[in-house]
Amino acid sequence: MTKSVMVIVFLIFTFSLATTAQSNIWSAQKANEWYKKQGWRVGCNFLPSTAINQLEMWEAETFDTTTIDRELGWAEGIGFNTLRVFLHNLVWENDHDGFKKRINIFLNITSRHHIKPLFVFFDDCWNPEPKYGKQPDPKPGVHNSGWMRSPNMSIHNDPSKWDVLEKYVKDILSTFKDDDRILLWDLYNEPGNSDYNASSMPLLKKIFEWAWSVRPSQPLTAGVWYDNKDFNEFQLNNSDVITFHNYNKADDLEKEIQDLQKRGRPVICTEYMARTHGSTFEQNLPVLKKYNVGAINWGFVSGKSNTIFPWGSKEGSPEPKVWFHDVFRKDGTPFDPNEVALIKKLTEKNN
Repeated sequence: MTKSVMVIVFLIFTFSLATTAQSNIWSAQKANEWYKKQGWRVGCNFLPSTAINQLEMWEAETFDTTTIDRELGWAEGIGFNTLRVFLHNLVWENDHDGFKKRINIFLNITSRHHIKPLFVFFDDCWNPEPKYGKQPDPKPGVHNSGWMRSPNMSIHNDPSKWDVLEKYVKDILSTFKDDDRILLWDLYNEPGNSDYNASSMPLLKKIFEWAWSVRPSQPLTAGVWYDNKDFNEFQLNNSDVITFHNYNKADDLEKEIQDLQKRGRPVICTEYMARTHGSTFEQNLPVLKKYNVGAINWGFVSGKSNTIFPWGSKEGSPEPKVWFHDVFRKDGTPFDPNEVALIKKLTEKNN
């Protein structure tokens, strides 16, 4: 293929993608009308305390509805009305019918607790080669020692193996595309992380194409998370509603919110709250409410994920005096009762 022909092919592909996007992305008006019906969405990234990662949460042998129901009762009790929950392609590949049944069971539990979750398909963070089956035990003191990327790095790096990913995404979306128990779909968590950088862009573009081919009734998004012009431009221009991560202090959070709201679409923060980084409920949650920005902190109940420890913590580290993430201990007592009181006040759970 000559260089000129390659340029023409690339331009045709780019034009085709742009045309597809224009016909499938919600208008700002539709997105804002949807958001007005939701009220202020506040909640957490949820993993039951008995699961070390997404696979252990969803595999049949370790799907722990008792713990999920108990912990979501605590979430409802402080006014949380949404959750961000990660799926995993390997569960679907090994047990697609069972996986969908368990998602439905999970949605029945969230619905009983008046909570609407959003689901995440792909994730570039942490361990590169997950395996289906029994998951590793936590490494004591190590933050997220058992969290797994989705898909495996070996699949991520080989587009010839993406057919199964396409089937996975389309099957889940087609099954739940009109389910009003679901808030929205977060297609790809932190694309480019783990030193993938630009190599994640083709998969990011593909998952949007796959999702548009189904076009669920719920909004689609992929959150911006770091300063990368190419990724941010694509994600912001192709999401129905804007989502973002911010683990910085309140003044930085407020500035980012103001910048993102200039786009005229609803804005939801899908990750925040790292106490020792200065991102706290006390300082940051009031800012999110002030601007009517959805607020989804990282972590809920201290458990196998070890996210009370900071990023980069060493094996054998003692429990930190100030937790990094998470709100409750396994027995339901809060890490900081003042935080829980503030959350309940802001969510008007005390009223």
